[in-house]
Amino acid sequence: MNSLVANFRTDDIAVVMGSVLGFIGLSLFLLKSFLTPKNDCESTWLPPANNLAKRQYEIWCLQYSFVWISAMGVVIITQAYEHFSEWDYMTLMIVLSSPLLLQPFMYPMDAEKTVPLCSRYSFKATVWIAVFSFIGNYWYTHYFYSVLKAEYTFPAHRLNDVPICLFLATHFYFVTYHTFANLMLRKIETTFQNNWLRTVYFWCVVLGFSYFTAFMETLTISSFPYYSFADRFMAYTLGSAFYGIYFIVSFPAFYSLDESVGLGVGVKPYSLQQTIMESFGVSMIVLCLLDFCRLALDVPLNITGKLYYIYKARQSQ
Repeated sequence: MNSLVANFRTDDIAVVMGSVLGFIGLSLFLLKSFLTPKNDCESTWLPPANNLAKRQYEIWCLQYSFVWISAMGVVIITQAYEHFSEWDYMTLMIVLSSPLLLQPFMYPMDAEKTVPLCSRYSFKATVWIAVFSFIGNYWYTHYFYSVLKAEYTFPAHRLNDVPICLFLATHFYFVTYHTFANLMLRKIETTFQNNWLRTVYFWCVVLGFSYFTAFMETLTISSFPYYSFADRFMAYTLGSAFYGIYFIVSFPAFYSLDESVGLGVGVKPYSLQQTIMESFGVSMIVLCLLDFCRLALDVPLNITGKLYYIYKARQSQ
């Protein structure tokens, strides 16, 4: 009986999510048909040559995304995690996040080798994502614990009851998500004439890609048994919308970071202070939106974490 219920729920998820994603895709396709293409501008996915630092960084991020996705795929497919200790999880995430975290210091882009560290786009982008990732783990994870009854049960060093290795993993996940969002949003702005229809389409793409990103992450880690939800159907459907709130705010904000550099006289890059304050501001907006949703659902928020401890429930089971 339990297996029949499980199969029904799996089929139910496939039908609902297929319908939702299909509706999003069809809506964007139809809306795009009303847009007017530009006649005198080059349509592009990547930043132009006069914004070379950002262009080189995004290419690097796309290349490295293949590396970390392949590594994580091997771990999940082979179920190597079944033999991991808390130190193995930590080591893996340190290894995979270090190239992105250390790149601005150790091997700057060619366009930035003579630029001071705090003025490098790669450094500002790294700091922006690092701030957002930290706050997302430290605070937002507890909303998943409370609203979706999410639970991590793998051995891990924990900060505020959140596995510390996930602070590192989130960094390379978010770098990839935001790089792809940059490509999509830039393609829209460089392809179509600037009017209210393009603005509507721009924000519909932000909404659609935010939901798609959240769902795909949930789907791709669904075979990892030590991250669970009380109701997986709710996690896929409403949970993806809940998680997507992160990106509705962060995608357009991160895209704006030094995007206008090289487009006109007097356009200045973001300062490091401006970068940090914007990331904190984005993080606060997301926190407020998550809490509004929690209040609307009438779910109490329960944060009972410790500063630091090692969670080893698996070994004792």
